[in-house]
Amino acid sequence: MATATPVRPSREQAVIEQLSTLDRFLPVWIVLAMAAGLGLGSLIPGLNSALSSVQVSGTSLPIAIGLLLMMYPVLARVRYEELGRLRAERELFVSSVVLNWIVGPALMFALAWLLLPDQPAYRTGLIIVGLARCIAMVLIWSELACADREATAVLVAINSVFQIAAYSFLGYFYITLLPKWLGLHTQGFQIGLWPVARTVLIFLGIPLAAGYLTRLAGLRTRGTQWYEERFLPRIGPIALYGLLFTIVLLFALQGHQITHHPLDVVRIAAPLLIYFAIMFGVSFAWGRALRLGYERTATLAFTAASNNFELAIAVAIGVFGATSGEALAGVVGPLIEVPVLVGLVYVSLWLRGRVFPAGSAAPLQQRPATAPGIEAP
Repeated sequence: MATATPVRPSREQAVIEQLSTLDRFLPVWIVLAMAAGLGLGSLIPGLNSALSSVQVSGTSLPIAIGLLLMMYPVLARVRYEELGRLRAERELFVSSVVLNWIVGPALMFALAWLLLPDQPAYRTGLIIVGLARCIAMVLIWSELACADREATAVLVAINSVFQIAAYSFLGYFYITLLPKWLGLHTQGFQIGLWPVARTVLIFLGIPLAAGYLTRLAGLRTRGTQWYEERFLPRIGPIALYGLLFTIVLLFALQGHQITHHPLDVVRIAAPLLIYFAIMFGVSFAWGRALRLGYERTATLAFTAASNNFELAIAVAIGVFGATSGEALAGVVGPLIEVPVLVGLVYVSLWLRGRVFPAGSAAPLQQRPATAPGIEAP
């Protein structure tokens, strides 16, 4: 326990410094991409027609390329092999599924309807964000918060599989069926199951398969150390480049809407801020009540509070189009999420020494794995 004492102050004082330059200034890059897109849109009035000339499943080819580039490095990072540890983590697994796939989408649905009752496009965009569970940045947040790395890897792998299986059904349920059952006035807005499923299969299924095969081949041929320490850092920035490229094109196409309705971005941001705070607080209290210990509680909280904005943007564009309000809501997501989650890392580290007694529970990587074929690291 004496060796753990000096770690906490240094972590709390230097969270920002531990982020890479690309991640540390992500909100800045996004704002610059937005500005570049607005400038490009004003300089090239016919850009929309040019981008729409070649399409993939209703999505402009350049935008489709940007979306796929966003997703591939993220899914190549997922540790699919960690799924074998589920037997040792049933309590954590059940808690994560409930928080990520029941509580999170339901909360975003409620906030979207309460705060944007007159904006069906933005409301739907937020619901799409709420359904996309995080599989990328949560690895960074968990590392900075001294959470359980191996448990985070397991939950990320679970979310990746669940999104393929459940995303389209949940999207249809929350956007079309549930409002009808509750008697909510949808202003005639609804979507079918297949458009969402088709978009998920293209923009999540293809990079998921590519990421899984890349990881499988890399680990077998070159080993874990080479893959994690050399290959992933090389392809990692591609995700950011794809995101920024997509944002430039989106804001070039949405320039008129944004410049004439600037407060719309603020209205979209408000439910997101409330959502992140509630999900983190509820998940952290949940883990504390179950006596999971700090490391796994932090893992649970950051996994539940984060969202896969890459998938949300892809679905919004694929189903509703690049000039839609849904796409704009998806783009606002990472702009708000990154600074908020950095702040929550500080909150988590502050709570560690005040809510959890030292050594209350060993993290997953320090306990022997019970799943067959898995050795304790």
